[in-house]
Amino acid sequence: MPERKTLSRARADKRAGKAPSTQAGEFVKEEIDHVRSGKHGVRSTKQAIAIGLSKARRAGVDLKPPKKGQTSEATRKKAEKDAAAGQGKAGRSASTESKAKRSRTTESVLKRESTRGASHAAVSKQAKTAAAKRPAASRSAAAKKAAQTKGAAARSAAAKKAARTRAARAHGHR
Repeated sequence: MPERKTLSRARADKRAGKAPSTQAGEFVKEEIDHVRSGKHGVRSTKQAIAIGLSKARRAGVDLKPPKKGQTSEATRKKAEKDAAAGQGKAGRSASTESKAKRSRTTESVLKRESTRGASHAAVSKQAKTAAAKRPAASRSAAAKKAAQTKGAAARSAAAKKAARTRAARAHGHR
C-alpha cells in the first residue's frame, strides 16, 4: 500500500495537469526511497521502477500499459491487470489468505536483494539509457510539456539556473 503522502503528491500532480508518467513518478520515488532506507532490496533499478509503476496503476493513475513488442507479454498482462485493479474493475480475486502469503513471500525475497539498484549512480545510468532510446523529438516534446505545467515561479527559477549553468560552462567550470 502506498504511503498517504505519495498518494496526495500524485493527486496534486494530476490537479496541476501533469502527465500520468509524472504522477507515477511519485510512486517510483517512494519505491527508490524504500530501497535506499533498507526496507527491501532490488535486483536492478528497472525492478524498483517496475514496482513503483505497478503501485501507481493500482492506485488509479491512468498509466497506459506498454505497447505490444516493447516488453514481454507477461509484463504487459500484469500492467493491464494493475490498471484494471486501479480503475476498480478487478476480476476474480484470490483469497485474502493467499494474497497475504504472496505479499510476505515477495517481501522476504526482496529483503535478500541488494540496495545497489537504488544508488544515485545506478538510477542516473538507467535514466540516461532510457532517454537515449527515445527520439529527440519525443524528449523535446516532454520538456516543453514539463515547462508548461511548471508554473511561472518555478519556470523563472529553472531559467535562472540554466543561465547560471551556461555561464559556468562558458567560463570552463563544470
